[in-house]
Amino acid sequence: MKVVLLAGGMGTRISEESQYRPKPMVELGGMPILWHIMKEYSYYGFHDFIICAGYKQHMIKEWFANYFLRRTDVCFDFTGGQESTLILKQNCEPWRVSVIDTGLDTMTGGRIRRIQPYVGDEPFMMTYGDGVCDVDIQDLLRFHQSHGKIATLTSVLQEQQKGVLDIAENNSVRSFREKRKTDGAPINAGYMVLEPAIFDYLSGDECVFEQEPMQTLAEAGELKSYQHKGFWQCMDNIREKELLEKMIATGQAPWIKW
Repeated sequence: MKVVLLAGGMGTRISEESQYRPKPMVELGGMPILWHIMKEYSYYGFHDFIICAGYKQHMIKEWFANYFLRRTDVCFDFTGGQESTLILKQNCEPWRVSVIDTGLDTMTGGRIRRIQPYVGDEPFMMTYGDGVCDVDIQDLLRFHQSHGKIATLTSVLQEQQKGVLDIAENNSVRSFREKRKTDGAPINAGYMVLEPAIFDYLSGDECVFEQEPMQTLAEAGELKSYQHKGFWQCMDNIREKELLEKMIATGQAPWIKW
């Protein structure tokens, strides 16, 4: 099964990094977050990736063009008067990576629509190129296959960040308490499984997947939620990048199972 990764946006909320590179190429522990996400899927046996590129897409292509050499022990032998290259040891994953230019200003739904020829008439997985998770991908797939609907998304509980107030009609505060995790609301964490019928819900490049298509799917009863109670964290800003970096540095990164 193919895995589609949305990696074409400009990442304006982390402009300190994205002014130089695509947001999915921002590094955590010396490797792009895009690589971390691919390693998650690869851990569960999914190795065929389609990357929806856009902003600075040449940098993603160049990174993978050099990936084999970067992950290989190699001997360059010039003693015979010409160059001879010997592969001593290679540490590459068994990946097949298609990097597709889906446009600079294309919205999420438009990007997915553009890669339809590369997916074909098969179910596929899809997620965003800026968040890591310890979701059991195989269990997610089993859940999707069990209900027979067009789309499954992974939901996580977004923790409430502030204290909770109980306010009366006259604006007086009746009670105040500190936040609890159960005060939060479930949000879309990505890590989706989609049937090929999803393309019938996508229009042009201006189509935002999280708006009309998903709303229409929900109203038709074709959208299911796989509830994940474990770890999930996006990387929208520098503070979140530093948080993820700290997890790696201290050996407490739940998504790194490999």
